[in-house]
Amino acid sequence: MRKGLILAGLLTVAGATAAGAETIYVSNEKSNDITIIDGATLEVVATVPVGMRPRGITLSHDNTLLYICTSDDDHIEVMDLASRKVVRTLPSGPDPELFVLHPSGNPLYVANEDNAFVTVVDVEKGQAVAEIPVGVEPEGMGVSPDGAILVNTSETSNMAHFIDTETLEIVANVLVGSRPRYAAFTADGSEVWVSAEIGGTVSVIDSDTKEILHTIEFAIPGVQAEAIQPVGVALTDDGRYAFVALGPANRVAVIDQKSYEVLDYLLVGQRVWQLAFNPDQSRLYTTNGVSNDVSVIDVEDLEVIKSITVGQAPWGVVVAP
Repeated sequence: MRKGLILAGLLTVAGATAAGAETIYVSNEKSNDITIIDGATLEVVATVPVGMRPRGITLSHDNTLLYICTSDDDHIEVMDLASRKVVRTLPSGPDPELFVLHPSGNPLYVANEDNAFVTVVDVEKGQAVAEIPVGVEPEGMGVSPDGAILVNTSETSNMAHFIDTETLEIVANVLVGSRPRYAAFTADGSEVWVSAEIGGTVSVIDSDTKEILHTIEFAIPGVQAEAIQPVGVALTDDGRYAFVALGPANRVAVIDQKSYEVLDYLLVGQRVWQLAFNPDQSRLYTTNGVSNDVSVIDVEDLEVIKSITVGQAPWGVVVAP
């Protein structure tokens, strides 16, 4: 009996330790700061002021740095996570909104919404090393697991641009729904999922043929069609689920990644924008830009388990182990 109690206690401590190692970072575009949340308690532990209008954020591969698109300052700020201080800036091109880091950890590919370019930034040298002309209002950025292909979405051109990362040339343009906002590769690299905010759809594109395999549509009882605006996309590595943030519909769609069937709609905060898993993908975090909070979703149970108040107009979210 006593041995069982001791074992249970050890398991509880181990579980708490694992959860406690998780830290959530949220960019707030109107309050110009980063909210830091402890994953064990799901409480805010710090708020760090940064530059003007922080939106896209991503972690260095060693999880020591946070890269921040400070859009109205026209540069990228780099926060040291140990000190929680901005330690340097990187060039980005005008109005950086979203970016993606190459699987090797360098370079960083940045969407410049105002000038129809993707800027390639060498993070070690701190230099912009190339500009890639793309469509009008580039935003979404995704890179294949092997790093060979970069996908950029252009909101006004309604295109997903496939770019060879060696030559930095566009190898295919795929017409998708109106105002594409996000691009995400499946874990095996075989598909790219592209959300279309105004089109109200997600296009699933074959990475090899560049053909659209399926177009996913959404219908929520009691919610007007024009309020269903897909933005952020998150795909589980095991190929089980896809989650899509539906903007002012205040829902996250749960989709079977294999059959493309919409399984459920989870009610979250107002104007859900971006999504991020924790490292083991047991939780999904959403930024809700109008209600100024983050929703926490239990992935196994497909339930929203908590809402966390953050800064003004939360936009981006990442989770570090």
